[in-house]
Amino acid sequence: MSKPLSDHDRKKQISVRGLAGVENVADLKQNFNRHLHFTLVKDRNVATKRDYYFALAHTVRDHLMGRWIRTQQHYYEKDPKRVYYISLEFYMGRTLQNTMVNLALENACDEATYQETADAGLGNGGLGRLAACFLDSMASLGLAAYGYGIRYEFGIFNQKIVNGWQVEEADDWLRYGNPWEKARPEYMRPVHFYGRTEHHPDGVKWVDTQVVLALPYDTPIPGYRNNIVNTMRLWSAKAPCEFNLKDFNVGGYIQAVLDRNLAENISRVLYPNDNFFEGKELRLKQEYFVVSATLQDIIRRFKVSKFGSRDIVRTDFNKLPEKVAIQLNDTHPAMAIPELMRVLVDEESLPWEMAWDICVRTCAYTNHTVLPEALERWPVDLFAHLLPRHLEIVYEINRRHLERVAAKYPGDHDRLRRMSLIEEGGQKRINMAHLCIVGAHAVNGVAQIHSDILKATIFKDFYEMEPHKFQNKTNGITPRRWLVMCNPGLAEVIAERIGEEYIRDLDQLKGLLKYINDDAFIRDIAKVKQENKLKFSVHLEDHYKVKINPNSMFDIQVKRIHEYKRQLLNCLHIITYYNRIKREPNKQWTPRTVMIGGKAAPGYHTAKMIIRLITAIGEVVNNDPVVGDRLKVIFLENYRVTLAEKAIPAADLSEQISTAGTEASGTGNMKFMLNGALTIGTMDGANVEMAEEAGEDNLFIFGMRVDDVDAMDKRGYHAQEYYNRLPELKQAIDQIAGGFFSPKQPDLFKEIINMLMHHDRFKVFADYEDYIKSQEKVNALYKNPKEWTKKVIYNIAGCGKFSSDRTIAQYAREIWGMEPTLEKLAAPDDKH
Repeated sequence: MSKPLSDHDRKKQISVRGLAGVENVADLKQNFNRHLHFTLVKDRNVATKRDYYFALAHTVRDHLMGRWIRTQQHYYEKDPKRVYYISLEFYMGRTLQNTMVNLALENACDEATYQETADAGLGNGGLGRLAACFLDSMASLGLAAYGYGIRYEFGIFNQKIVNGWQVEEADDWLRYGNPWEKARPEYMRPVHFYGRTEHHPDGVKWVDTQVVLALPYDTPIPGYRNNIVNTMRLWSAKAPCEFNLKDFNVGGYIQAVLDRNLAENISRVLYPNDNFFEGKELRLKQEYFVVSATLQDIIRRFKVSKFGSRDIVRTDFNKLPEKVAIQLNDTHPAMAIPELMRVLVDEESLPWEMAWDICVRTCAYTNHTVLPEALERWPVDLFAHLLPRHLEIVYEINRRHLERVAAKYPGDHDRLRRMSLIEEGGQKRINMAHLCIVGAHAVNGVAQIHSDILKATIFKDFYEMEPHKFQNKTNGITPRRWLVMCNPGLAEVIAERIGEEYIRDLDQLKGLLKYINDDAFIRDIAKVKQENKLKFSVHLEDHYKVKINPNSMFDIQVKRIHEYKRQLLNCLHIITYYNRIKREPNKQWTPRTVMIGGKAAPGYHTAKMIIRLITAIGEVVNNDPVVGDRLKVIFLENYRVTLAEKAIPAADLSEQISTAGTEASGTGNMKFMLNGALTIGTMDGANVEMAEEAGEDNLFIFGMRVDDVDAMDKRGYHAQEYYNRLPELKQAIDQIAGGFFSPKQPDLFKEIINMLMHHDRFKVFADYEDYIKSQEKVNALYKNPKEWTKKVIYNIAGCGKFSSDRTIAQYAREIWGMEPTLEKLAAPDDKH
């Protein structure tokens, strides 16, 4: 039998097929050696791994530079409409390998030598990773697009598991420098805070403010083999030189310099909450900081961008919506709406009505959740203190908005209360989602079921009043990172059958359906999965000192730890399966390795207890000789983009088991589907559309639908009834409660049990029975590898819809008024 190709050889193969790619391997190597030479300063002549990485990164960056400059020059000359994607999170992961895929450079280099050290972990989970996929797709579709965010000095914490508990440590990702970013001090912008407003006959002035400078860092975003390189611009906070010195409090010079840290703290750290609002002043400062700096940039570029002229040529702001689209990634950048109004009215002296029309036609808002605890509602007094002018503007927006509501629904006072941007009662708060809906021309959810829920529930009043604003844009993932880069074996097997064009046009995966009964293809797909599992097994055994059975089913749930995602339901299945094996140890059980991974927000006590429960179950199950290698439980420590790229290609079963109506979309679900795993899941988020595309028979769908959950909310959920009726559920709960999994601390998990029995918002027990039955079907099918793999092929073939290229093409046409293109830009070395 021939030795399986390494990932490196396979990448070499896939990029050589019909691609110019590296016409100049010799040039590349020469450039690399030059960089390496300058890295090795006189006192050191042994190259470390990091030296090799930086040398290669700089070589690849040089290759990008010409394309980057040419792309920006092209935009300047053609003056297209530009889209600004504003997000407080960009979860980018590693850059080198992805850049090499997109530039067709992978075959020149050997991956093992050049492992990047730090992930760019400037995000929490789905929302931040979505922004990163969108940047890749916008560049690959030739859109003049800019990602704007914050250059956090510390990204999402690194997770260590110590004695079964999560411990956080700071993510000092910039410690060794970041070869991909370029500081642009020439575009530094002032951002104002605090102060007060003065009303004059000629307008309003915001005075006596504190100034923080926003220093931009640019990162290149290469499109897939089209020579286009867009920009992600992240702002870093700097104190101005005169900071705290003008009030020269005698002898306070040293303290004044030390106090510069206060201003610079704005970009120090990412808030580590996923789907949870924490109303802290520093967070509001971050939100306004990114918005203010970005809008200054947008307006500067709008004014000067005109063919062949450096003068300020555009002063007609009515043209702004024809040249600028602003997409708000959740409500975090909602301050863009009052800030744009402040700039147009106070600084550019436009009349309110004209400014408002421009604002609405320019801005659009994406909603990412319906969980009430995640919705941003800022206290009015905090706002008044930090951004006094913006509070006045929000009040004026609200006054005019409520006037329109009252005109349309005379006498309906309750509707006025419900639709106000200001929530009364207790302390007054600003509802940022309401501000976004009123101030944008388009509002979208991120999967069909989620968009429908928005219109039927939390935004019902707004939908009734302005139905034309509401759209759906189902999320997607980039097939470059999530197939070609992380799973070159599978990418190659697919390319052997249908060619390489599917990487740009994922709908072409439908072409695999004609191989559904092709034994050779079925074998190839199964073989790639087995190789990926072996490779991941080595990683796991190095890391966890647990012997992995690579023939076991790899059952994986990786995502942030949250009650609504129901990692606890997964735990109950593990315990049930364990008890069944113990009861009949001589039966032919389908062996499983269950892996659960994800971070818990540091202040989310229940989520941290869920992690402790998972590790406790693992301690018992993994050391029980009766069970042997038929069941193993592993908590995957420090789950992040880079670990996802290893785990997802190795998965057999993908767990997507949120309570119906709670997971807006999910994107991990799509990554598993594209990489040849089968899904066990509820009819929630994008699972619904995955079942539609692949055929519901080809997923393991279980549990309550949204209507069932609503009906249960009306009559009441009673956990005790399920506990009394289902003996295996009762046994599992009694084991957790009685200390079976924590013999040294029998009551360790009493809070979890109390929650499950008495106040479980997410109805874990209600779906337990159907989940267990569904898992039995999974076990039965896994025993028939050929039928299992056929279902895998139906799933891969149904993945086309879930490319972020499709998502972005829809945003472009239906929200931004832009047309995507697959045309290539001439490469810098082309002579025309």
